[in-house]
Amino acid sequence: MLMKRNLFHFLAVALLLAVTAIACKPEVEVAVTGVTLDKNTLALSVDESVTLTATIHPVNAANRLVSWTSTEEKFATVNGGRVTGKATGITIITVTTEEGYYSATCKVTVTKPHPAEPEMIWVEGGKFIMGCSGADCSESERPPHQVTLTGFNIAKNLVTQEQWKLVMGNNHSTGFQGANLPVERVSWQDAQNFIKKLNELTGKEYRLATEAEWEYAARGGSKSREYRYSGGDNINDVAWYTSNANNRTHPVGTKFPNELGIFDMSGNVREWCNDYFEGYTSESQTDPQGPAEGTTRVVRNGGWFDPASRCRISQREGMPPGPASQYDFLGFRLVHP
Repeated sequence: MLMKRNLFHFLAVALLLAVTAIACKPEVEVAVTGVTLDKNTLALSVDESVTLTATIHPVNAANRLVSWTSTEEKFATVNGGRVTGKATGITIITVTTEEGYYSATCKVTVTKPHPAEPEMIWVEGGKFIMGCSGADCSESERPPHQVTLTGFNIAKNLVTQEQWKLVMGNNHSTGFQGANLPVERVSWQDAQNFIKKLNELTGKEYRLATEAEWEYAARGGSKSREYRYSGGDNINDVAWYTSNANNRTHPVGTKFPNELGIFDMSGNVREWCNDYFEGYTSESQTDPQGPAEGTTRVVRNGGWFDPASRCRISQREGMPPGPASQYDFLGFRLVHP
């Protein structure tokens, strides 16, 4: 009996040691096999910045460190993937892995801005709570939910009538006339036609903001002070609306900007976003693009004839994308990846 007990004890200890050895065996690190960039070519203007994204292969590789270089830093510099135009010319941006020295390249062409191109503001990516939970919130603004966004460039100002004429050859605005007034009476489809022609002229990839990008930028991005309106809690400081607009639009950039230096994200004209309109859910999202289909497109911001409550940052609605929405209170601004 004693011998059996000793045998069982020996076997139990041996099994425990074997299991422990397996559990403590170091995991084999996955080696890097390559790297790719999200763009092979890139066009940007002097002083404009665009972020390139490098993907290490395989996705579970242990060493994910990379270095970035520019062959001609006088034309464009690169810092952690963010490329900034310095002067007109061409340079090659290269990303190289620390392990294996695998590399990928992007040809960058830097040009002078087309006169119709807007001044852009870089919005650093981050997390925010989208939507509203207050007593004055509409059901379409609920429930508030967390959104994570990648950085992007957004126009400092609304598209003006002068910019529209430079691209389209006419003045689409029949409500109010003025070179530095926001273009209005534009449908969502009109905005798309403008963007298509501007991109053909510049070689860029301008677009409308997603609804999440618009709200994040209006809130001040990572610099947000949680204001009620874009740029402050006193609406008269930051917005042209029914009580101070005198029944008309006003030149862009004539009220105070928000925390990021962006103008007129509360008041002056309402703004088209790219998304189809639908209700919110409580689920967290990353770089949401909106639903795949729908009948109306998202409109944000308040117009010159709207009350203060309509100029709140989280206020939203859907409108038809076609000619039925060519109103003198409806315009747009541009985003660049």
